[in-house]
Amino acid sequence: MKRRILLQTLCLLAACGTASAQRGLPPKQGTKATNVTNYPQHLDFLPEMVNLLQVPEGWKVEAAAVGLGKPRMLYPAPNGQLYVTRRDGGDVLMLTDKNGDDKFDEVKTVLYDFKGVHGITMKDNYLYLCNNTQVRRYPVKADGTLGDMELLISDLPDGGQHPNRTMTFGPDGMLYLSVGTLCNDCKESDKEAGTMLQIDPKTWKRSIFASGLRNTIGFDFHPMTGEMWGIDNGGDGKGSKWPPEEVNHISKGGNYGFPFAYGKREVDQSREDPAGDIKESVVATTEPSVLELTAHMAPIAFVFFKDQAGIPAGYKGDGLVAWHGSWNAKKAVGFKVQRIRFNNGVAVGAEDFLTGFLKGNNRFGRPAGITITPKGVIYVSDDANGVIYSIKQKI
Repeated sequence: MKRRILLQTLCLLAACGTASAQRGLPPKQGTKATNVTNYPQHLDFLPEMVNLLQVPEGWKVEAAAVGLGKPRMLYPAPNGQLYVTRRDGGDVLMLTDKNGDDKFDEVKTVLYDFKGVHGITMKDNYLYLCNNTQVRRYPVKADGTLGDMELLISDLPDGGQHPNRTMTFGPDGMLYLSVGTLCNDCKESDKEAGTMLQIDPKTWKRSIFASGLRNTIGFDFHPMTGEMWGIDNGGDGKGSKWPPEEVNHISKGGNYGFPFAYGKREVDQSREDPAGDIKESVVATTEPSVLELTAHMAPIAFVFFKDQAGIPAGYKGDGLVAWHGSWNAKKAVGFKVQRIRFNNGVAVGAEDFLTGFLKGNNRFGRPAGITITPKGVIYVSDDANGVIYSIKQKI
């Protein structure tokens, strides 16, 4: 009798083991990567190319500075200058408009020793800068130049494939910093990879504010609601049309699905199941995107229209996103700036705002950084041809 009970128990345990072993396995159906490589032909900038650019009626676009190498993120300085980070050069420029025409007449290097510098923001007369592992700040002098560096953080996750950190202060006074994934499509071992971090500026201690974000370089806080919104880069190697670029309402504690899902909880069937679970059950607990846009356009900067002067009333609360442009879509997409429309604080659609860089399979610009100055001038950096464009209302 005891032997029979023992055998039945062993059989039951074996059956349970077999059932649980089905979890965490690769998908039963065969999957494959679909890599499409299409780099549009680069064209060097010529002044007459500005005439090829289009903006909405009532706006005009001009080249405000040229020959800047690879300018990335932008931030307006207190005295009307413009700070520009150059990741590849490891430096920060300060551009000055001396005659008030919104074009820049002077370029000065205010920092030259910060390898990979990318993210930039300001608060209480300090300029904050970050690269893939560090956050630093510098006191801003009366002329816009910088004082001595203070190292605040030195142990952010290594950049890997996505080293372009960005940061800004929220309405709550906390510093928020985006950390992309370390590779294209993998379950990260570092819990801070693929997240939005919240950093307390009193102690410089940090916590994970939101997760499951593959690479949200561009994010900002809505001027009416104070809520965070970001544009996430979808994965590569899954074809020309999927996964979408995502507009996400990013809330505390939210998981936005990567690496198991994109968009509105669309399960990535090429992924293996997580250990001890299945993709579908994990994805059911994640936050869906609010708006899905064309795959592979590669969002960089994202900023809201707020209370800047010279901006039409209908634009307040909408956002601008810089689409850096595709390399792995059969037909080139992106290479432009779009307006993300919001209704009652929620993203509802997108429309072109600055276009013309892409002609067929040739392009003469890759938008990267965006800022809107207090007087209502929009500056857009092009890190392919070293140009900064100004966009403003016609007088």
